[in-house]
Amino acid sequence: MAIRPLLDEELSTPPIAQTAQFRWYATSVGIAALWTAATQPGRPPYDHAIKEGLEFGLDLSREEWEWHQVADGLVLLFHS
Repeated sequence: MAIRPLLDEELSTPPIAQTAQFRWYATSVGIAALWTAATQPGRPPYDHAIKEGLEFGLDLSREEWEWHQVADGLVLLFHS
């Protein structure tokens, strides 16, 4: 299955957390951080996600990451 349709489907489930600029999801392919701020960033906001993940106990600083544009918006996907 392609990643975008999978993320679209899994982002319809309840999030595991909400921070100032992201809604967080545990997905079958990793931790997904959906950007929820009103303005779109000029580049993927990796540093913001690392900082906000720490607010609820996720240290994502050593994880691989990639970004995807899905129906709900910009998603940063963290995985090992």
